[in-house]
Amino acid sequence: MNELMNGLSKIPLVHWARFHFTGRAHSDCLINNLCEVFNFKLEHGRDKPVITCLEYIRVYLMKRHRIVQKEIDKCKSILAPTTTNILDTIKTSTSKYMSLFCGSGDWYWEITGIVCRHGVCAIREHIQNGEKAQQPEYWVHPFYNLGTWRAMYSNKIDPINGKSMWPKSRCLTTLIPPTHHTRVIGRAKKRRRRVIHKCTNQLTNLSRKFITITCSKCHNKGHNSRTCKGQGGQLRNEWVDQVKVVWFD
Repeated sequence: MNELMNGLSKIPLVHWARFHFTGRAHSDCLINNLCEVFNFKLEHGRDKPVITCLEYIRVYLMKRHRIVQKEIDKCKSILAPTTTNILDTIKTSTSKYMSLFCGSGDWYWEITGIVCRHGVCAIREHIQNGEKAQQPEYWVHPFYNLGTWRAMYSNKIDPINGKSMWPKSRCLTTLIPPTHHTRVIGRAKKRRRRVIHKCTNQLTNLSRKFITITCSKCHNKGHNSRTCKGQGGQLRNEWVDQVKVVWFD
């Protein structure tokens, strides 16, 4: 935890502390789920050649745009579905609030671009008093509108011709195949390698994920007995000799 705080202290507060956010971001989301989902979807194309991998990404994005477009066509509200649910929750919570009008006619919210509980309560008070005031949905920033979401996916990814119909490159540089590496024993890894300093969600129980383990067969570090592929070397031979001596004794 101390290492995490020391690392955060070197980053400006406007990038990770909500109370320092400005009205420019319009979101208080501090997670990178979008990148994690994309990396997970690349699992089946990560070990392919570069052209095949790019084709896998293109087809995935083409299908993804179509799936999102179907969800957009189902929406009836002027806001995106997630924003609509957030605003409905805020409306429900305002039943316990009471607004007091000070006479200036000024209201303010800027952290996320979505009307807060106090703003919804004030808008409701204006509507109940017969004053001209639009519903809270119209006060949400256009960033969360359904039209904005539709515009983001308006550009579709069209199918392309097969590899045999691609135009020939006029590049004078000859591209040679990559260096061949001898394949190690066992199944090839497809998952993305995570950095060693990646933070985990377990704050109380320590994870053994990045702890150096020792193999019980060859007594070398870096793998366990299940993934041991005979890389013990001299240590493994000495251990085998000891086992033989004990066995014959």
